[in-house]
Amino acid sequence: MKTWDISRSLTNDLAPWPGDTPFVFQLNRRIPAGQVVNLGSISMSVHNGTHADAVFHFDENGPTIERAPLDVYFGCATVVDLDGQFSEQGKRLIEIQDLLPQEESIRETSRLLVKTGVWKNSTVFPESIPVIAPDVAEWLQTRGVKLLGLDLPSVDPIDARILQNHQALAGAGIWIIESLDLSEVAAGIYNFAALPLKISGGDGAPVRAVLWRDGK
Repeated sequence: MKTWDISRSLTNDLAPWPGDTPFVFQLNRRIPAGQVVNLGSISMSVHNGTHADAVFHFDENGPTIERAPLDVYFGCATVVDLDGQFSEQGKRLIEIQDLLPQEESIRETSRLLVKTGVWKNSTVFPESIPVIAPDVAEWLQTRGVKLLGLDLPSVDPIDARILQNHQALAGAGIWIIESLDLSEVAAGIYNFAALPLKISGGDGAPVRAVLWRDGK
């Protein structure tokens, strides 16, 4: 079995969303200092690194993360590779036409992971990102998609004040995973798992996202 870790590492130099709580890990007890164990603690936003959004994140009346249906977060997933399309050509939208070549696989798996290659350095927060076009959420819904994951920190523009894509995806019954690392993954169908931590009342949660295929 071959596996791919598609999570961004939680490190002290990981770039947080501007203004959000950064990730900080520290060892409070150390064996070399005479302690029985090494013992660490963390301080972080639930949206640091690879994470699942709860609908409550952008809708006061939406479900919190511990109420998210777990079956959404494991099963088969289709990776669509759009790497390179957003750097030189001035393209800003992930459009239906970008997804059409993998339409059959998207229907089959009901989970879509989009690789843009835009955010290559996790220590530097991107100034701008591509986002899904307004009609993508409905197109995905009609094809049975229940999860959308991206290698981007948001499905909406960084400077957005109204989270239209978040709302549209939630209205279509599609859950969101953001800030994946798909740099080592080719297009195709994979087994997928990315279970969010069970944070009571949480607006989101970190995930350890992995892909795998049987065989070598």
